[in-house]
Amino acid sequence: MNDVDPPSLSPADPAQAPYARLTPDRVLDALDTVGLRGDGRMIALNSYENRVYQINLEDGGVVVAKFYRPQRWSVAQIAEEHEFVAELVELEIPVVAPLVLPGAEPATLGEFDGYRFAVYPRRGGRAPELDDADTLERIGRFIGRIHAVGAARPFRARPALDIESFGNEPRDWLLANGFIPDDLRPAWVGIVDQALQAVRAAFERAGDVRRLRLHGDCHAGNVLWTDDGPHFVDFDDARSGPAVQDLWMLLSGDRAAMTRQLSDVLAGYEDFAEFDRRELHLIEALRTLRLIHYAAWLARRWHDPAFPAAFPWFGTQLYWQNRVLELREQVAAMQEPPLEGV
Repeated sequence: MNDVDPPSLSPADPAQAPYARLTPDRVLDALDTVGLRGDGRMIALNSYENRVYQINLEDGGVVVAKFYRPQRWSVAQIAEEHEFVAELVELEIPVVAPLVLPGAEPATLGEFDGYRFAVYPRRGGRAPELDDADTLERIGRFIGRIHAVGAARPFRARPALDIESFGNEPRDWLLANGFIPDDLRPAWVGIVDQALQAVRAAFERAGDVRRLRLHGDCHAGNVLWTDDGPHFVDFDDARSGPAVQDLWMLLSGDRAAMTRQLSDVLAGYEDFAEFDRRELHLIEALRTLRLIHYAAWLARRWHDPAFPAAFPWFGTQLYWQNRVLELREQVAAMQEPPLEGV
């Protein structure tokens, strides 16, 4: 078995092609139901989990419409994401919030022909310069403000980012559904189990750290930079978890570089929120969980035609060989002391 050979699904199964019915006409019809009339010009934006379109309106405006992947989040979970973003907007934190839609319930979540959708104002921006200390400090300042709000009360419907959902469950799912090549299966099982053991040890070293509402996917692609500073987009992966989850994806390079970057981020962050240094034990553990979860995410979405087109290398022998090597590196990284000098 050298390539992905996913189990066959019934053609009637919506997981096989969840967006097959989401034609341009249906997108425009959905917006019509909430009083937004497109002029026919639309651009599909870079998104795989959901479908996102920039749409020109007849009145000259431009909006961004996000159609949620069916059966991924419940209405209550999507509403909770929107409520969290609304809290941030109320405090003038620069995030992009969904518009209120006439007749929608919840007020920011439309429904048309089986699809749930939200509409956002278009906000431009460029990638932040993460090698610049001032940029990192400003980003850290706003993440600190987001976390100060996130700590005020818990999510009720949204799940937590934990070892079970991001490590154990995706591991078991990949094995149960035949995505690991037979000749690499023993090596992959051995290293993923070793990695998860190291993750559990890292969480034990960190102790009982605070969980709060997070952005959840706070990498550079979800921070748009303008002359006025950053604004944060795409809270689709908002979950409960440790604060460092929203910080570590901004770090890159060798240990010295990441230490400097983290120092710069925390210089701004701690103007608004306290950071528990015990969470530094979790940086490589959270990175490891993300890697395991990501492989399973690709596999779960393989019947969506957008995925084989965008990720043709997934499932090859080389892909899984590299995942084994990657996890070996993570096991070694988790044996190192946490970042210092911050």
